[in-house]
Amino acid sequence: MEAAFTAAGAHAERIDLADCGFDTCSPSGLSLPVLGSRLPEAVHVRTLSAGSFEATTKRLGVLHALTKLGVVVWNDARAIERCVDKSMTSFLLGQAGVPTPPTWTMESAEAARELVEREAPRGPLVLKPLFGAQGKGLRLIRRPEDLPAPKEIAGVYYLQRFQSNGAQDFTDYRLFVLRGRVIAAMMRRASTWITNVKQGGQPLGVAPDPKMERLAIAAAEAVGAAIAGVDVLVTADSGPTVLEVNSMPAWSGVQKVSNRNIAEAIASSLMETLDRRPAQPRAS
Repeated sequence: MEAAFTAAGAHAERIDLADCGFDTCSPSGLSLPVLGSRLPEAVHVRTLSAGSFEATTKRLGVLHALTKLGVVVWNDARAIERCVDKSMTSFLLGQAGVPTPPTWTMESAEAARELVEREAPRGPLVLKPLFGAQGKGLRLIRRPEDLPAPKEIAGVYYLQRFQSNGAQDFTDYRLFVLRGRVIAAMMRRASTWITNVKQGGQPLGVAPDPKMERLAIAAAEAVGAAIAGVDVLVTADSGPTVLEVNSMPAWSGVQKVSNRNIAEAIASSLMETLDRRPAQPRAS
């Protein structure tokens, strides 16, 4: 990514959010590695490393502060918060009218069991970690006995109706959205229902149809993400539906099957955004 920004005419520094902090004695109120009290023109957030609730809150707070100070942040803390919390993503997709599977979130194990008793006869449910990625920790729930204890899932049950594509193999799609446009896409094919590339799914290049593109763009807009990896499944009965939206998407899989250089596209788009902005006063 640094090479792409350099090629676009920018000087890029890799900074760990864990090393950033607040300093109310500095002109900006922040302390940033390499920059000190100075502010960057823009920030591109690639990942939010694991940490305690307090550490994560502080890191997101730094991103909130940078946005408050006029720095362009992709994606900003608000979009990251909305996507890291799958329940909020599902809520926002539903409110925006974006097709997404029926989803329920609760803390009570008893309520979760009652839900499964009521809904499982219509088909299995997928239990996902509320904060999770790359297909890790997914479980198929067919009966109440399949539910783990609350301590195994950090006390929150996030359950989604399992969606079938009606085919013998398992496939879904990842569309990479950048500022309201789909710039790359792939189909993921797997021998199991977990299709993530990190879990063994095979990426295949595709040209998504306009309906699927519109759906992915609407999903990114619903969560307020400038950059988004949108997972779409084409169901046997109701067509395309959005499973998840990732605000810090990895793109190694989709890059392998796409002619578009994703890093270059992000760097170029971010530089264009900066060029169009009026000059901002900077702390010194």
